[in-house]
Amino acid sequence: MQEGFDVDSLARLLQITPGQVERMAGRGRVPGRKVGGEWRFSQAEIHHWLEDTIGTSEPADLSKVEAWLKAQGDPAEARVGTWLRPETICCPMDARTRSSVIQQMVQLVGRTGLLWDEVKMREAVRDREHLHPTALDNGVALLHPRRPLASVLAEPVLAIGSTQRGIAFGGPRGELTDIFFLICSVDDTGHLQMLAKLSRMLADPEFLLGLRTEMAATVLHYWICQYEEQMGQDST
Repeated sequence: MQEGFDVDSLARLLQITPGQVERMAGRGRVPGRKVGGEWRFSQAEIHHWLEDTIGTSEPADLSKVEAWLKAQGDPAEARVGTWLRPETICCPMDARTRSSVIQQMVQLVGRTGLLWDEVKMREAVRDREHLHPTALDNGVALLHPRRPLASVLAEPVLAIGSTQRGIAFGGPRGELTDIFFLICSVDDTGHLQMLAKLSRMLADPEFLLGLRTEMAATVLHYWICQYEEQMGQDST
C-alpha cells in the first residue's frame, strides 16, 4: 500500500467523489491535514480509520474495498481458507478472561511454526485491545496487532476460537463475546483485505450460526472454505 493519499487516490479507495473526501476531511470525519493548501492523508492514519470503518460497513461497500485493496498490492487474494488451518481452530476454548483468550489464540498460531515470537505477538494484541477493543456487537472480536508484524511471521495466519460462555471483551454496548478471530498479517494491504472479507462474512447470520455450531476443527475449516468459495461465486 502506498505511503499516503491525496484527495483523488483516497476518493478511489472509498468509492466516493474527491469533493466528498474534501468535505469529510474539513469536518474531521476522516484523518488528514493540509500541506501547501492541499489535503494529504497518511497511510498509517487511514489504515486505522479504515479498520474502524470496515467493521460498520455494508457488505456491498466491503466488496468494493476488497477489490480496491487487491488492486493496490499483491494480486493474490487474501483468502480465509488459506490463512486458516485446522490446527489454528479451537472451538471451544477453556479461556474465561480477556487475557487468557489472547494467550490461547496466540498459542494456536504458534502451533503452525510460522510465528517465531509468541510473546511479541501476545503483547502487540493486548496493546491493540487496550487502545481500542476489537469486539463487535454480534459477539465476535477480530483480534490483531496495531500494525502487521512481518518480522515474527513466516506468512499470514488466521486463528479462530470460541468459548462456551460469553466474555466481557469491550463490546460497543457491553455485549459479551464468544467468537474470536486472530488476524496475523505481514502487510497492511493483506490485513485490511482480510478484515474486510471477514466483516462481510460475519454480516451473514447463517455464517455466525455455523461458527457457533459444534464441529471438529477439520470440518469447520472445510465448511468455512466452502462458504468463502460460494461467497466469491455470488459476488461475480
